[in-house]
Amino acid sequence: MKSERSYNFQDSFLSLKPYLDSLVRKIEVPEYIDSDPIQFMHAFESKTDQEIAGFFAAIMAWGRRDIVIAKVDDLLKRMNYHPTEFVQNFSESNVPELETFKHRTFKPIDIYWLVKGLQTILKEFEDFEGFWSSCYKQAKRENRELIAVFHQRFFELHPETPQRTRKHISNPEKNSSAKRLYMYLRWCIRRSEVDLGIWSFMTPAELKIPLDVHVARQARRLGLLSRKQNDWKAVLELTEKLRVLDPDDPAKYDFALFGLGVYPELEKELTFYT
Repeated sequence: MKSERSYNFQDSFLSLKPYLDSLVRKIEVPEYIDSDPIQFMHAFESKTDQEIAGFFAAIMAWGRRDIVIAKVDDLLKRMNYHPTEFVQNFSESNVPELETFKHRTFKPIDIYWLVKGLQTILKEFEDFEGFWSSCYKQAKRENRELIAVFHQRFFELHPETPQRTRKHISNPEKNSSAKRLYMYLRWCIRRSEVDLGIWSFMTPAELKIPLDVHVARQARRLGLLSRKQNDWKAVLELTEKLRVLDPDDPAKYDFALFGLGVYPELEKELTFYT
């Protein structure tokens, strides 16, 4: 028999499920793609192009979406819109093509070392998924968080990578929310009208919520998140509660919570639940 506390916990959050599910249905539609950095994955047919374009789009998803989209497009244009070919053939002669690139704290030196890491991965593994799959298996063996292992393994490829570049890849073992990389995993693992589902080494049930300021703010308003900091502990708390709503696909609620933060018209029904 469930304890009274367990029953109340689940009963309370399950009451939100119809509302949040309806928001997911409204927001997770093909029209969403054109206003989101995920559009750069949809722009390519090759899996490796999708992986590389998506990786840069995700780690650069910082700030206003229109600016992010413009900056990712700028970077891909410098790659002649052939990201796999650019990465595989990258050499010092390509450095001038990156020289004037800048986005937030991203500078040409950061793109240089990220491309070098990806180049080594494509040489050693069949594709980017192969590298992530290897990290996943190691994380399981060591009982560690996947993205922490990814961070470690990625920069072991080129130990000379400067510290400033390493900061662009989150590490949950340092209490980072790893929002951008879990968004990238959502794009690659889930299959829907928006997410591509091109990877199969893990299941959607294992994904954690990409926690940004919009998601965190709305989660607190709905009583889904008590922690005040937007850190790794908050990710674990919120994901646990979202798994009550859908154990097989908790990350889908990213659309609902993010949508409440950026589409004010969706808040009309929110007062009923707060």
